[in-house]
Amino acid sequence: MDFLRPSSWTEALELRAEHPDALPLAGGTDVMVEINFDRRRPSALLDLTRVVELGEWDRADDVVRLGAGVTWTRVLTELAGLLPGLAAASRTVGSSQIRNRGTVGGNVGSASPAGDAHPVLLAVGASVEVASVRGVRRLPAEHFFTGVKSSALAADELIAAVHLPVTGAPQQFAKIGTRNAMVISVLAFGLALQPERREVGTGIGSAAPTPVRAREAEAFLAVALEESGLWESRGGLPGSAVGRFADLVAAASSPIDDVRGTAAYRRHALGVLARRTLGWAWSDYQEAA
Repeated sequence: MDFLRPSSWTEALELRAEHPDALPLAGGTDVMVEINFDRRRPSALLDLTRVVELGEWDRADDVVRLGAGVTWTRVLTELAGLLPGLAAASRTVGSSQIRNRGTVGGNVGSASPAGDAHPVLLAVGASVEVASVRGVRRLPAEHFFTGVKSSALAADELIAAVHLPVTGAPQQFAKIGTRNAMVISVLAFGLALQPERREVGTGIGSAAPTPVRAREAEAFLAVALEESGLWESRGGLPGSAVGRFADLVAAASSPIDDVRGTAAYRRHALGVLARRTLGWAWSDYQEAA
């Protein structure tokens, strides 16, 4: 197995073009597990830890460009105020040691249906910046994931960054696992209120081959809030609207039975998470008035 260690982003892209089968390595929290258990045996590892640009983030207007090498710990300590949904997801990732090593870009690149960042990225309307020696392109997060652990990333491309809007509006994330920490999710749900645009964003994880949005639920809730004047008044949410939203979120999933839970359980739990996160987000919205 070859070990490739670029010291700049330009060199990393050149090596990626020369070695399209090389497996990118940053935090290693997923990659090394697979190698140690002999689940993957790549021809080469492309170590990106010396590429300084990947560990940087910046804000331009109302968008944060989050370098692919930014760790979960840094999201929590540096970006919780700007990106509350992603920070909430970060708190559920592994142990403190894993959060210190694991990167957002690595999580996105795994394209796992259970990726902790994915529901939030869909809910807030994030995009993924990918690059190669051929150039740079940006993909909406919901179009990046194409199947179970597969993505729209070309063989010669690397993830450069994730772009997330800064809205100042409530965002929530909830996850169910077989215990409270250090587990892959049985189910996850992300929610983002967007009062200025009169829109609602959602993201579902571990309940379909890819992370998915509950588009019908989003449209229903946005219209219900508009027609009842609740975007302006910030009054209490009608129980009927909350229940219908939860039902539509559950209906947007297509879960399977596996060792972590049944499809029926996931659909039921998804409705519960939809109710809870909506209640939390709406409470935050009321308090911000």
